Formats: sequence, C-alpha cells, structure tokens
Amino acid sequence: MTERDERIEQEAIDWLVRLGEADAGEWEAFTLWLEADPAHAARYEALAAADRDWGALAPPARQDPPVPVRRGPSRRTIFGAAIAASLALVIGYEAMAPRDTTYAIETATGSRRTIALADGGRIELNGGTRVTLDRRNPRFARLDRGEALFTVAHDASRPFEVEAGDARIADLGTVFNVVRDAGGLEVAVAEGAVMFNPDRQAVRLAPGMILRQSPGEAPELTRGGDPAAIAGWREGQLTYVSAPVARVAADLARNLGVPVTADRTAVNRRFTGVIVLDGSPQAVVNRAAGLLGGDARRSGEGWTLTVGAGATP
Repeated sequence: MTERDERIEQEAIDWLVRLGEADAGEWEAFTLWLEADPAHAARYEALAAADRDWGALAPPARQDPPVPVRRGPSRRTIFGAAIAASLALVIGYEAMAPRDTTYAIETATGSRRTIALADGGRIELNGGTRVTLDRRNPRFARLDRGEALFTVAHDASRPFEVEAGDARIADLGTVFNVVRDAGGLEVAVAEGAVMFNPDRQAVRLAPGMILRQSPGEAPELTRGGDPAAIAGWREGQLTYVSAPVARVAADLARNLGVPVTADRTAVNRRFTGVIVLDGSPQAVVNRAAGLLGGDARRSGEGWTLTVGAGATP
C-alpha cells in the first residue's frame, strides 16, 4: 500500500468514528473531504461495507454465568451510527441538489428542424440555430443563436415566453419569428401579437410589425410588413423591409450553409426586396448581390457582398 493509500485509509477510518457524534461543522468538513478526491469516497464506502460485514458475522460473546457489565458505545454502534448518518447525508444531499432540467436542440447551417411542443405548438429552427428548452416548464424557450419560428397555443394565465439574450418576448396568441446573432435581435409577428420586454419597454407587436435591436441600442420598430412573408425562409424566400444589409448576409449564410458577409460598403445601408433561395449557393448569392446593386466576391469558402445602388442609406 502506498503512502497516499495509507493516508486515505486512516482518514476514512477517522471519519467513520467521528461521524457518530458529528455536528454541522464536521458534516460540512466530511462533505468537502469526499469531494476532494474520488478515492476518498471509494475507500470510505469500502470500509463501511467491511464494517457492516464484520458486525453481521461476529458471533455474540457468551458468558456463563452471565455477568452484567457496563460498556461504552461499541465499535459496531459507532460505525453503525456513522453509516446511517452518512446515508442520510447522501440522500438529503441528492434531494436538495439542484437538477438542471434544461436541454438544447441545434441545427447546422443549411439544415432545418421542427420541434413539437407539449401544448400542440411547435418551434421551427432555421440553419445554424440553437434553442434551449426546460422539461419543467414547457411554456419557455431560450434562443441561444440563429432563427426560429414559434407557433404557440395561447394561454392568458401562462404566456409562452422566449428569452433571447437579455430580452424577453411573451406571446399573446401568436406566430412569430425571432432572429438572434452577432448583429443583434429581430422579432417579427405573423399572427396574433407579442409583448417585447413586458417588464421594461413593453412594446406590443401586431401582425406585420418587425422589431430590431442592435447590441447596446434601443429597439427600432418597423410597421407595414406583409405578415404572410414573415418566416418566408420556410418556402425559400427572404423578404425584407428596410433591413440592414448585414442582416441579409447573415440570413443567406444561415439558409445556404456557407459563410456570407457584407463588407464595409454595407455600413448604414438598408435593403427592401425579396431574395429567392433557388439554385446553388453561388447562384443565390449572385442573385442577392444583383438586387443590392453590388457584387459577390469569393472569400475563402464563402462570399462577401458589396453594396451598390440597390441598397439605400
């Protein structure tokens, strides 16, 4: 037995004896000792099991004639109390320990997935998207990145909520699309209504309304979009109303599965129009560049968009 093994065994024996009359401070110290090294728990358990076996096999002492003898607590009593107490600690710890009931679902760029919700609704994930759901709360979803269309059953007493960064979106009987990426956040309503940050700005979005928020800036609301065109990515069309060209590039990358960026000519430029996602990635990017009045330059495995007269300042 190595010096380390001898030390661990001696410490385990000490704990078996001490826990019989341990106070709260000792229990805390015992827990820290167990967590410090997996070998601690293994050796403690082995010694406790050996002690149980020893107590079960040892024959009772016989005296003839019996002589009353006053004895202090036996080793078996001390160890038995320690084992019972340690089991109670473990069971109590397991009962009180927080359990993470969340789980994530994600898609690669260029792929899509639909998640059926327990209340009959669904979440449709575009490419490059990750959402986190909670088994304990089926009326919650967190959009970690990407784009998703939420079709939810309305419950006035328990609204469905979507968390996206530090923003919160509550449904009011709704079909709505949410985008979250490096460019910020975009929320667009196709049916019903949503409340954006109900505890702060409390902005109500009706069908056709689009809310955009760049990092560190106040939300910007656009009215008058076609509700039927929202989440058009499902049918192979991207429809924009005064959208930043950087958003167009990010959407193309998410849908095509290849890197697409906008160069410095896209700063402060907006685009209104429809881009059809038909054909090869190169064909789609070239089509988008033509609508923007610019060009698409090959950049590594993807493209970079330049902007011309098709986009407005």
